[in-house]
Amino acid sequence: MIKKITPLIFLLSTSYAWAVNSPITGTVQASCSIVTTTPGRYGVPNIWKLSTTPAEGGQPAVIKTTIGTADKYRVTITHPNSFSSSPSLSDTISWTGSSVYTSGSASGMSAYETGKTLVGNTTTFDMTLAGTTFFTVASSASYGYNRAFPSGSYTAQIVAECIAK
Repeated sequence: MIKKITPLIFLLSTSYAWAVNSPITGTVQASCSIVTTTPGRYGVPNIWKLSTTPAEGGQPAVIKTTIGTADKYRVTITHPNSFSSSPSLSDTISWTGSSVYTSGSASGMSAYETGKTLVGNTTTFDMTLAGTTFFTVASSASYGYNRAFPSGSYTAQIVAECIAK
């Protein structure tokens, strides 16, 4: 009886294939970070304009980037062209803004300012050197043709991103 069962077990075990899914995992840590060191604040130099210019009572935002590996990232900074929250507005708003290289931890980073590209309200900086860089972001909004902004709180967002090359 055992002689008959053994070949049968052998045949059955070889006709079935066993499979296993075995994952391979890994983690990539970005060597680019972005933080806001100084939040922007709108001043109201007159009733139809909001501005981050210090002479007009505002404060431009300061964005700090730290790049761990040279020439592997671009940083894009998009200054506002709309409010993320505001009172109801019935007229057009004219937006202006800029993103400017302010300072850096490595000599040669000042070339970021002359090498930047601007498309719409997005400025792109090619981060060719490792280190820490500071950018100043300004914004202003004018309402209608010298029309008074409604009273209330206004918020606009800056979007800053590290993009791998």
